[in-house]
Amino acid sequence: MLKKTVTYVDYNGVERTEDFYFNLSKAEVAEMELSVEGGFSKMLEEIVKSNDNARILELFKEMVLKAYGEKSADGRRFVKSKELAEAFSQTEAYSEIFMELAMDEKAAAAFVNGIMPANLGK
Repeated sequence: MLKKTVTYVDYNGVERTEDFYFNLSKAEVAEMELSVEGGFSKMLEEIVKSNDNARILELFKEMVLKAYGEKSADGRRFVKSKELAEAFSQTEAYSEIFMELAMDEKAAAAFVNGIMPANLGK
């Protein structure tokens, strides 16, 4: 699980600092991998090699919104839904995160590695 602390200015002009959580479960990674012929990771490598910036940005958006969720108070669940992802995408915090990933290769790699399950190979 990846926690990102973001400082942004909301639409009322108020500066806010909030924590946002991102995670992909083993099942979600397997589903992504199996949903693309040849595998998702291979497709991602090919897109990066091709320097297709539009497709790279589209994939980052998809991954950020797919990984976004809210941790339950007891830590047993990581709640995700289209509604939560859409609401998050409408914030300046999302914009800050997206721009960081789009402009900084190291931040993008750290994000992808951070959302992957720690025990993926087990």
